[in-house]
Amino acid sequence: MRRPLATLILLIITIPIGLAVRFLPLHLPWFLYKYLGSALWAIALYWFLATLLPKLRPIAIATLAIVIATLVELSRLIPIAPIDAFRLTFAGKILLGRYFSIKNIAAYLFAIALTAALDNFLALRNPQSHARPTPNPATRDTL
Repeated sequence: MRRPLATLILLIITIPIGLAVRFLPLHLPWFLYKYLGSALWAIALYWFLATLLPKLRPIAIATLAIVIATLVELSRLIPIAPIDAFRLTFAGKILLGRYFSIKNIAAYLFAIALTAALDNFLALRNPQSHARPTPNPATRDTL
């Protein structure tokens, strides 16, 4: 299966699970209730970036996802009226969250690292998924 399709499918699977964890009364243990939604948000971010940037290796996607997730979390510390107003909407609550928590950053790092490890494992099982085109020696310029 082509990588962009596989990562899109994983994204589509992750989103409803994350929404269910956040909004359905699943009676999860406190720790899971508190951090599983944040972890699933970070996993969805990773799969979203992997879908958009299929040629990047898992470590590059993970780095980008960690930077974005951390910046989104840190943005909660800076009051910006239009963004704060958006945070009060359903979409804003889902995409940006409302309250800063350093523990959320830890959940993001953990989830993204695990997801990148899974992505890397899958790539090793299917070398074509992250294959870079090999140069054609016949087309190389010679001196």
